[in-house]
Amino acid sequence: MSGQAHIHRLADEELLELVRRGDVHAFEAVYDRHGGPVFSLAYRMLGNRLEAEDIAQETFLALWRGRFRYQPERGSVRTWLTWIVHRRSIDALRRNGVRRRRWADSEQLEEEHEAPERTDVEAARREEARRIRDAIAALPDGQGRIIELAYFGGFTHVEIAQMLELPLGTVKGRMRLGLDKLRASLQEQVAV
Repeated sequence: MSGQAHIHRLADEELLELVRRGDVHAFEAVYDRHGGPVFSLAYRMLGNRLEAEDIAQETFLALWRGRFRYQPERGSVRTWLTWIVHRRSIDALRRNGVRRRRWADSEQLEEEHEAPERTDVEAARREEARRIRDAIAALPDGQGRIIELAYFGGFTHVEIAQMLELPLGTVKGRMRLGLDKLRASLQEQVAV
């Protein structure tokens, strides 16, 4: 028991070295310290508890298997784990976006065949959502991703800057440019 108590007093960097060597107790200590924040970030980004649990599990499993190498000069262990979760969550959002587009395409086919059962309000809402998705997808990647993180992920400018490792001014500038382009694009669509 004293060995396990000692492990919990070690710094994160020391724990990761022990994890790299296969120490289960060190891995448990890293998980105990960072499992909550890792899950919270994934949940905030994805908005789905099961997907967030999967991302958190994949992150720690990859850590255990040694797929990631921590570099202390790049930041704290928590920042590093947050970066991994962020990347995996973005990948999941992109995969979900592809699925949603496929689903929307199949739904559009259903609407063409079952239009009498759809209400005008629902059809207008779906059309507006499609226009917004298309307009965001047309933005340059940096701008679109920042808008998605802010509005769909619920992150602040400061959090986005940390996750993307960008200066805060760059994040704010890209957000402003992206929103201006988005607004112009949507206004053009309404005018047509």
